[in-house]
Amino acid sequence: MAERGLVVSAPGKVILHGEHAVVHGKAALAVALGLRTFLCLRPGGEERLRVRLPGVGVLRSWDLPGLRALRGRLEADFDESKPPSAELLEALKEFAGIPAEASAPDSLAILAFLYMCLAISAKYGDVPSADIVVWSELPTGAGLGSSAAYAVCLAAALLRTCGAISCPLKDGETTASWRAEGWTEEEMTLINSWAFQGERVIHGNPSGVDNAVATWGGALRYQSGKIKSLKRVPTLRILLTNTKVPRSTKVLVVGVKEKILKFPAIMNPVLDSIDAISQECQSVLEAMPANPSPEYYPVLEELFDINQHHLNVIGVGHPSLDRLCRVTASHGLHSKLTGAGGGGCGITLLRPGECPSARPVRHGGERGRPFLPPGTAWLTRWLFLPPPWQTPPCWPWKQPSEICALAGLNAGRPTSGPPA
Repeated sequence: MAERGLVVSAPGKVILHGEHAVVHGKAALAVALGLRTFLCLRPGGEERLRVRLPGVGVLRSWDLPGLRALRGRLEADFDESKPPSAELLEALKEFAGIPAEASAPDSLAILAFLYMCLAISAKYGDVPSADIVVWSELPTGAGLGSSAAYAVCLAAALLRTCGAISCPLKDGETTASWRAEGWTEEEMTLINSWAFQGERVIHGNPSGVDNAVATWGGALRYQSGKIKSLKRVPTLRILLTNTKVPRSTKVLVVGVKEKILKFPAIMNPVLDSIDAISQECQSVLEAMPANPSPEYYPVLEELFDINQHHLNVIGVGHPSLDRLCRVTASHGLHSKLTGAGGGGCGITLLRPGECPSARPVRHGGERGRPFLPPGTAWLTRWLFLPPPWQTPPCWPWKQPSEICALAGLNAGRPTSGPPA
């Protein structure tokens, strides 16, 4: 086990185009956000493993002999090339006292933690004696990749603790970019593969795009497990709105699959059209200058509109997202859902010089506040491209109580460093 502690950080994400279609082999365009998840691991002095997840109210502790005994019984089932079996997950739930049908964020977070800890230690080393704290700027269940950022942080910390990857810091350094100075491409691929396993525990059949963005950062095209960094993405601004409507990604993914099986001749062309939207958007973005003028935006706006209609067709829309689209359209702006849909977050494309906070507000807001549907809120915070490396905020960390932000796209790469 590594003797020094470690803090790792991974960004959230926004999907521009390709939601749900990416699960069925189509392309998705995703970009990192400056909102991040942080993990602090400190070696423990006792034969115990502790985990604190203040954002979802988790404080758990296990003795190492019990974890080792459980790992010994299940070791044959740990295979990162395959999805975790139902029998394996049931055994972990029983050990952790999680109800069989539990789907709340705290239960899934504990389940993913136990799986990744036991599976990684079974292959690379012993179960670590450590205190682990994870806190986040990302709201859960909002389509911003909070679970993937969590899984990437866990994978990186556990792999480092078990000696499977090197320490990314040189002597005297306090922080490092995973890509620039630290882990090799092979090590990052290993982090990504184990983070994908964590996503499988949480979501069942994830596409893999969220953990890829949280691992590599930047702007990516993801299709059938193949990752391609976009040549360049211009400075774009979005209004990121959380509808505050909870939903389950797993349930929505299953619903889309059932609709495709029921109406293949209807639904498959819709998926093909979403794929074409992703390809067209990629072409437009790569042809735009670094600071594009307004003349480039009509195509991007029209693609937003078309894709949002397609997402409603495949059954992942929601009245709150429809309301967001109507309200922003009344101001000449264009919006769509991002992520799994069914609530969660929507994104609104802003042209250069467009500042929603300067517009008069309808639907009951105060003048000078963004024109959002009732029940939404916002963060008075700008996230620019590219932001400076962010140092982890001091724990305990509280998630933002207002979860809508004006944001820059293509924001962050993961970072790592020692605990403060």
